[in-house]
Amino acid sequence: MSWTLIILLALVFAAIAAVAIVGQRKSPGKRGSEPGTGMHVLESDYQSGMGGGNVRRWEIPRDPQAYAKIFAPKDTKK
Repeated sequence: MSWTLIILLALVFAAIAAVAIVGQRKSPGKRGSEPGTGMHVLESDYQSGMGGGNVRRWEIPRDPQAYAKIFAPKDTKK
């Protein structure tokens, strides 16, 4: 391998690492929303472009305990 190719690969690797670090600093990983009362309303809108489509709305509780209860089986004993 020539030195030019090795240096070029090292520069590409350094550039990818720099972009990853800068991207992570801009978005530190805070996900979700603050817990509280009430509901989140999520909406999905699909249009096929041929005259068909679908719009759907979901309501998700803001309270983490209420959200977890949705996934608990109803017939389990406590």
